Amino acid sequence: MAKARRRSTRTNAAKSPEHDADSDTGETSAKTEQPNRADDDKCPACKDDKDDAATVAEKESWVRCDACKTWYHWRCAGDGGDLERIDKWFCKECLEKNPSRTVTFKPPARKSARKRTQLDYANLNSGLESDPNRWMLMLQGKTIKDDDFPRMKGSEVDLEWLEGNEDALRQPIVIPEPEGLGLKMPSPDLSIDEIAEVVGEDHPVEVIDVASQSNVPGWTLKKWAEYYDTDPQKRDKIRNVISLEISGTKLGDMVLPPKLVRDLDWVEKFWPHTKKGRGHAYPKVQLYCLMGVAHAWTDWHIDFAGSSVYYHVLRGAKVFYFIRPTPSNLAAYERWSGTDMQSNTWLGDMVDEVIKVELTAGNTMIIPTGWIHAVYTPVDTLVFGGNFLHSYNMATQLRVREIEIATHVPKKFRFPFFAKLCWYVGEKYLRDLKAREEFSSRVLESIEALADFLVSESRTMERGTEQAKRGAKDQVPGDRVKDAPALARELRWRVQQAQGHLSEDEGEGDPRLKRKRSEGGPIFRHFKPRSWDKVLEKPEETVQKIVKGHKPPEEDTWDTDWVDRLDESAMEGDGDELELRRRRDIVVKFRKTGKGLERQRIERLVERWQWVGPHEASGVKTEQSPAAPSSAEAPPAKAEMNGGS
Repeated sequence: MAKARRRSTRTNAAKSPEHDADSDTGETSAKTEQPNRADDDKCPACKDDKDDAATVAEKESWVRCDACKTWYHWRCAGDGGDLERIDKWFCKECLEKNPSRTVTFKPPARKSARKRTQLDYANLNSGLESDPNRWMLMLQGKTIKDDDFPRMKGSEVDLEWLEGNEDALRQPIVIPEPEGLGLKMPSPDLSIDEIAEVVGEDHPVEVIDVASQSNVPGWTLKKWAEYYDTDPQKRDKIRNVISLEISGTKLGDMVLPPKLVRDLDWVEKFWPHTKKGRGHAYPKVQLYCLMGVAHAWTDWHIDFAGSSVYYHVLRGAKVFYFIRPTPSNLAAYERWSGTDMQSNTWLGDMVDEVIKVELTAGNTMIIPTGWIHAVYTPVDTLVFGGNFLHSYNMATQLRVREIEIATHVPKKFRFPFFAKLCWYVGEKYLRDLKAREEFSSRVLESIEALADFLVSESRTMERGTEQAKRGAKDQVPGDRVKDAPALARELRWRVQQAQGHLSEDEGEGDPRLKRKRSEGGPIFRHFKPRSWDKVLEKPEETVQKIVKGHKPPEEDTWDTDWVDRLDESAMEGDGDELELRRRRDIVVKFRKTGKGLERQRIERLVERWQWVGPHEASGVKTEQSPAAPSSAEAPPAKAEMNGGS
């Protein structure tokens, strides 16, 4: 669902008889109309020699021009060379149009004394790599772990669970029964014909050829329904539909995501309601209908922008294979994605482990941010689900977006209006932070990652190329954001302050910095700090006395022990004499608000504990350092504690 599509390799393209080229996306696409076998066996360079064509048709090799993307018989256009040595190839017409183009060859393979398995190229060219079952053949002999993911009741999956459980939304969860989840679904008896009728029989649908994992153009819901209803033994190919978005349709009115999803979904929470619905361009990713036939396979992928997924099996069954989104696993996925390894390497061999989850009719699963997964369909299956971004793992969402850019995922397969949505989210969180709203540490970490992303977008507007500047500015919603760079930098400053990384007294250790800041005014354009109506500084309280207490032990845990001792009585005992010096500062601030009064009471407590000898302890009345010890004496032990409330 909402899979971020990778560029299909040349090898994959060459093996599928349905492929045609798509020069914009770098993906291959399939021909839908094949009038007769004779036409299929012809290329633009073919000669009218029917006898010769008939004798070689079964062992034909094809090559695609890397400029015009047209397919040719190698025997017609290859000048008798070795096809396996070709790296980049251009047809005669493209070479004449641009003489700078050159046919290049692969570097010679490194010779090794070791014996190696010989590939049967004849069988490969005859179509074994177009076998849809080859994906399951890769699974044979692989180590796959059964899942231990939580099984939960629908009523348990709520915001209280999310805020109170550190592991919430960090691993997939399965809800066996939908009761209490706040989910609405059509009847399990809903047929594919009925789906075509309510959505529109002429509605276009993206169909995937399972063998090649590429799109097959030209399909409508009516044509898909006819294919789906065909006897499984008579289906010419295994195909799959995973991206039919149904928002704004009668079918979409029958589906409602789980309540937790609606509570977290950025599009639901932050995209203006006046800019959603018919006639508006907005991220339509919340409602998908997935229709897979038996033996369909969706290869390894991460949902676009690392978005999380809710997934409800209306009827049928699904088998998921998961890989955790650890930094090393994501790096392996990035190396594998969009390369020749896709067609001949099991991604599970490059990561720490693969986890298997089986779902049946009535099950719902929530997949968190960034989990790499592949999906197998054992029987004809109907699923409803959707994607959502949220504020509990923004860093991983951004990491997946970086992978999409690095692996050249076409923009049409990325999360729509991603940057614009981030600006809406950032603008709302800035208003909340100004109003002193409180957030959990996980949300604050996500806001900080969001702020860093928006600052990088601002730098692109300020320092990027002209094209990059235009692209970044076009994503800023002018109805909410008037000064994007100022908003991004203020958001970053305020979230750092909310996390305790900054304070209102920041810079007090360097008087020059503090004086420069106060003279220069606000550090953000259009930002005016709220003023206080009255500020009271109470007189400083100082205490100095001699008590008895135990010295800190020499172990590494002494600092923890002292932090826990907040009460002076807990310090005192039968130990050595020590000198206690305490200073307390209190500042109280008042101001009127729209609904009443706001008061801040800031208290700073500084304590110094110094162990001294008996002759030094007597008569200590002033802030003086003890006499310097002789060379034979150990220096006095000191402990300093800062506290505040």
